[in-house]
Amino acid sequence: MLGKYKYYFRKPKSEITKDIFKVLITGVLIYIAASSPYFTLNLLKSFPKWKKYSRKKVYDTFYKLKRKGLIKIEKKNHQIYISLTKEGKKRAGMFQIDSLEIKKPKKWDRKWRILIFDIAQLKKLYREAFRGKLKELGFYQLQKSVWVYPFNCEPEINLLKDFFGLSQKEMRLITAENIGEDEPLREVFKLK
Repeated sequence: MLGKYKYYFRKPKSEITKDIFKVLITGVLIYIAASSPYFTLNLLKSFPKWKKYSRKKVYDTFYKLKRKGLIKIEKKNHQIYISLTKEGKKRAGMFQIDSLEIKKPKKWDRKWRILIFDIAQLKKLYREAFRGKLKELGFYQLQKSVWVYPFNCEPEINLLKDFFGLSQKEMRLITAENIGEDEPLREVFKLK
């Protein structure tokens, strides 16, 4: 979670909206035969887990998201195509950040991942939210803007970097085999 800063990123509250965003954020472009008047029924058939929602609720949610400019619904050649807009991708990205976790391998590769960042004062909100997410992921703070983790976390850090709009100058991930006396860190991470 992004702690006390989470509300700034405006997550949708309804479960149906979350389900729609989860499907669309994976890069799936939904298309449905639109030649029939049964758009909602076809939509429900496309995604079996949505059967828990009424047709009206699914239909209303799609058009509410469209009105807010979060999804695009286009009709081409008797098909309806549904995709996220740029703003929709930003909002849906919150789901990826919320569920983000780093997979821990059974055996440590004896390398340390050192994350160094320098986020400008103008982005103070992002800096604090970013720090909060690092703590949640299990990183250990060596210094104010230097954090360490023992396992590969490059994909997760890249996702955070993209989500927070950070540049290469603002954040770097370094992999090191030797960082000096690391016994205290091994104890923190329960490594042999």
